[in-house]
Amino acid sequence: MDFLTDLAYDLVAGLAYGALGLVLLALGYGAIDLLTPGRLSDVIYRDRNWNAAAVVASGLIAIATINVTAIVTSHDDLDKGLAYAGTFGVLGIILLSISFVVVDKFTPGDLGELVCAPEKHPAVVVTVANHIAVGAIVAAAIS
Repeated sequence: MDFLTDLAYDLVAGLAYGALGLVLLALGYGAIDLLTPGRLSDVIYRDRNWNAAAVVASGLIAIATINVTAIVTSHDDLDKGLAYAGTFGVLGIILLSISFVVVDKFTPGDLGELVCAPEKHPAVVVTVANHIAVGAIVAAAIS
C-alpha cells in the first residue's frame, strides 16, 4: 500500500509543480510582452522574428531554471517546495524585467524595438545572455 500512497502523492506533487510552472512561464512571457512593442505572439509567430523568439526563449529558460532549482532543493516538502518555486519564480520574473530595463538604458536606441526588429541584432545576444545569467543567479540563491 505504501507504493500506491507514494505514487499518488508524487502524482499530486507533479501536477502542483507543473501547474505552478506553467503559470510562472505564462507570467514571464507576459512580462516580456509588456517590455517589447507589439504583441509577441504576432511578432514571433506571424512575422517569424528570431530576435523576439530568442529573447522570449531565454526568459523562459531562466524561469524554468529557477523553478527546477526550487523543486530539487525542496527535499520532498511539497508545501515548502511550492512556496519556494512560486516566490523565487516571481522574483525571477521581476529581476528579468528589471535587467531588461537596465540593459535598455545601456543600449543606444530602444531595446524593445531592437528585439522586435526584422533583422538580427547583436543586442539580442546580450539580452539572451543577461536572461540566462539572471536565472542562474536566482537559482543559486535558492540552493
